[in-house]
Amino acid sequence: MMREDDFSRLELDLKGCERNYRHFRSLLEPSTKLLVLVKANAYGHGAVEFAAMMQRAGADYLAVAYPVEGLELRQNGISLPIIVLTAGTDFFPEIIRTRMEPSIPNLETLEAFCIHLRECGLSDYPVHIKLDTGMHRLGFMTSELPGLLDFLKVHPEVKVKSLFSHLCVAEDPEQDAFTLNQFQLFEQNTQALIEGLGYAPLRHILNSAGIERFPQYQYDMVRLGIGIYGVSALPGVELAPVASLKCKILQIKHLREGDTIGYGRWGKAGAGTVIATIPVGYADGIDRHLGRGKASFSVNGHRAPTIGNICMDMCMLDITGIDAKVGDTVTVFGADPTVSELADILGTIPYEILSSIPRRIERIVIR
Repeated sequence: MMREDDFSRLELDLKGCERNYRHFRSLLEPSTKLLVLVKANAYGHGAVEFAAMMQRAGADYLAVAYPVEGLELRQNGISLPIIVLTAGTDFFPEIIRTRMEPSIPNLETLEAFCIHLRECGLSDYPVHIKLDTGMHRLGFMTSELPGLLDFLKVHPEVKVKSLFSHLCVAEDPEQDAFTLNQFQLFEQNTQALIEGLGYAPLRHILNSAGIERFPQYQYDMVRLGIGIYGVSALPGVELAPVASLKCKILQIKHLREGDTIGYGRWGKAGAGTVIATIPVGYADGIDRHLGRGKASFSVNGHRAPTIGNICMDMCMLDITGIDAKVGDTVTVFGADPTVSELADILGTIPYEILSSIPRRIERIVIR
């Protein structure tokens, strides 16, 4: 029988996760609620596993992108309040049945949701009103707020649980003027809504970068995304890398000078070249642009560069001079190299790499 560590796996460091949680919690007032984003399979970490960790850690809310993501959590025993950030209009019965809470970005969605609530005989159902303060993706514009208030005053089916918006460039000091303008607009619009509603919903606008750089705008709740997974917006802040993608060497080959490696024969062996084949490829989130020596992975404490093209399910490493054998563990990313290092090579962000790790890679919580 295969052991759980016999093949490729994404190890989730529970202690590292708790350390990151404490770091962000320490930046907040004790009364400020903390929402953790577990959308996109918890940024590739495994939604069920990560949501359970956050539930134990004391998070107040979880957020998913789509209803199906929230349904998976409910089916696996996650009882925390769940905000569905992109609720759409097709899954309202499932949202209501499982007591998830939709984000409402426009009047059309709100009207459709109220119809379903009336059919169910429900009132005061919690919804989260999204405001557009500059992202221009989803949310109510300032000019649309009077119509929103008029609608809410005559529809007891819903009660506004929170008012929120999304920062565009909180991580970029050169664009702080834009971010500060977003805060100002958010304050003005939420105050107008609170006065019109006659009660004060929760307010939240800070993302991970915002928590670190603008804690004075934490309001009643903050939304912790990439930060909980170990990526900071601040230089010099050492968060714990929660996810480590690891696999084992399948085969080692001693090649002759001039031998070629992989599809397209892009890998070229020099004198005494030794390569190792490992069971991860572009179908496992290892971007093809990391091949041909662009990236190196850790083998027994030494860096081994990729050689040749990345295949769908495998890739090859140049382990010349490294003491290694079949079955030894290779770290694709984790503490060394970090996911941020690979992101820099690709000219992208850690989010993309993490969320590209497919479900066929087993998630294992390391306590």
